[in-house]
Amino acid sequence: MKRLFLALAALVGAALLGGRTFAQEPDGTYLFAHRDTCDLFMDVYEAAPGSETTLDGKAKPTLLFVFGGGFIGGARNEPWYFPWFKRMGEAGYRVISIDYRLGLKGVKMDFSPFGRIKTAKNTIKAEYMGVEDLFSAVSYICENAEALGVDPANIVLMGSSAGAIISLAAEQSICNADSWAAALPEGFNFAGVISYAGAIVGEEGVPRYKTPPCPTLFFHGTADDLVQYDKTQVMKLGMWGSNVLADVFRKNGYPHCIYRFRDHAHDIAANFMALWPYQQYFLEQNVIAGKDVCIDALIDDPNVPKWETFTLKTLY
Repeated sequence: MKRLFLALAALVGAALLGGRTFAQEPDGTYLFAHRDTCDLFMDVYEAAPGSETTLDGKAKPTLLFVFGGGFIGGARNEPWYFPWFKRMGEAGYRVISIDYRLGLKGVKMDFSPFGRIKTAKNTIKAEYMGVEDLFSAVSYICENAEALGVDPANIVLMGSSAGAIISLAAEQSICNADSWAAALPEGFNFAGVISYAGAIVGEEGVPRYKTPPCPTLFFHGTADDLVQYDKTQVMKLGMWGSNVLADVFRKNGYPHCIYRFRDHAHDIAANFMALWPYQQYFLEQNVIAGKDVCIDALIDDPNVPKWETFTLKTLY
């Protein structure tokens, strides 16, 4: 099954790069945490020389990226991310891509009616293992902010698929001041969150926020059944996708934008280059300019590529 996953990942990468290879070296690689099973690193890609790193006199944020891979695979330095990192660097943004432990690697997943509860709880465990590692990365960045050239108050968190699940759970953790968030510097929050086909997996019902979350951008395909666009729920245990989370944000007046891609499946989790203009607009308007721009759009754009993606059976 691992070989199948790697083969599928390679196909996605080829689709994104048009069959080309692309090499890009980070400007720095740093060890940010020791774990019992592995060491965790981050790669820093500085903004391209000569690029505009400010907008209307305000510094552009550092973009902190959490990769995807179903909690069983993926890496911070997959080659098909590099054109996207390069695009962001040319636009004047520093990118930091981080490791996290793969909490479902080697775990048997059972999606039968009798196995779903255990599978959901295993996913929650993996989700918060990733949150713990993400918060270790944030703490390292804050402790070394001057050396890294990063303003801790100006970091935007981005995640794809499993990385988006981690990112959304991390922001909820901060807003709810739970035990995981205690590892962060006092008063820390992200300047924004960008979720490429993410959700929150939990066992306390529809996600709630004790304090307002930072501006959030949701991308999701309406036909995504790998990471639910809507929800899967048994009692209070479930997965709540972008459609449900955006509804929570709307009802509570939290600043957010959601782009719903008609008939797209999980390809939206890796459609970085095609979605860059939407991301750039959010960064410039909601994060840098500080405007509460709210957008809820159903997109049917032939310029956004569509391809076959993983299913639960092929991934696990």
